[in-house]
Amino acid sequence: MGASGSKSRGLWPFASSAAGGGGAEGPGGQQALARARGGRAATPFVFTRRGSMYYDEDGDLAHEFYEETIVTKNGRKRAKLKRIHKNLIPQGIVKLEHPRIHVDFPVIICEV
Repeated sequence: MGASGSKSRGLWPFASSAAGGGGAEGPGGQQALARARGGRAATPFVFTRRGSMYYDEDGDLAHEFYEETIVTKNGRKRAKLKRIHKNLIPQGIVKLEHPRIHVDFPVIICEV
């Protein structure tokens, strides 16, 4: 999966002075962070994601593309599938049908 969360960039957008206990941040540390980020409040929801599919030269959309090749071995012709890696265009940003909760949102949703 990797470092897709906000912790890897050094920012914690969901932090508040009430959640986290005592800290060694100075006076107004959270407010200074909010002002530095443009005063924009972080939402716990994610509305888009990076697409996992690709477009080929013909405009077809799929996760993987294969090409059928004929291989002659010992005088016999045999069809083989060869995966295509070149000339593929990533799908880009995809809008989600239903908003998802951000992976770094520090709230227990269901306690078992």
